[in-house]
Amino acid sequence: MKIIECAVRDVVAGENVRIMTPSNLYQCRLSDDVFVGPFVEIQKGCVIGRGSRIQSHSFLCENVTIGENCFIGHNVTFANDLFGSGAPDPDAKSWITITVGDNVTIGSSATVLTPSICSGAVIGAGSVVTRPVTVKGIYAGNPARLIRELM
Repeated sequence: MKIIECAVRDVVAGENVRIMTPSNLYQCRLSDDVFVGPFVEIQKGCVIGRGSRIQSHSFLCENVTIGENCFIGHNVTFANDLFGSGAPDPDAKSWITITVGDNVTIGSSATVLTPSICSGAVIGAGSVVTRPVTVKGIYAGNPARLIRELM
């Protein structure tokens, strides 16, 4: 048996970044004033924008970009392998890239399975986002639907 410990390795971090342990972060970039709660995994190629907060137990798969001043609630999952062939795809070239705009709030236990969420969107707790979010508004449900637009 081989035990691999959680680690923070090969991370480019700005000023005033706080990472709670245990967390597993590797080959990613955290801008100034980012907070990462405990039991979070942020994989390679991810970029977290200035002032954003990633709460405990969240999972950011490869190549997720979070904008500035975002709030990612507890136990939020980002998934980029959409099982297009009906099974896990080991070829990273076929995975989606996920981009979250600025000032986005994603409620606890939401799942993000879409390439984009526009700036200013609010995703309700427990929602499953399966389509691009292109209108600033409040989204909720499974699949997540626009509840109302925001100014």
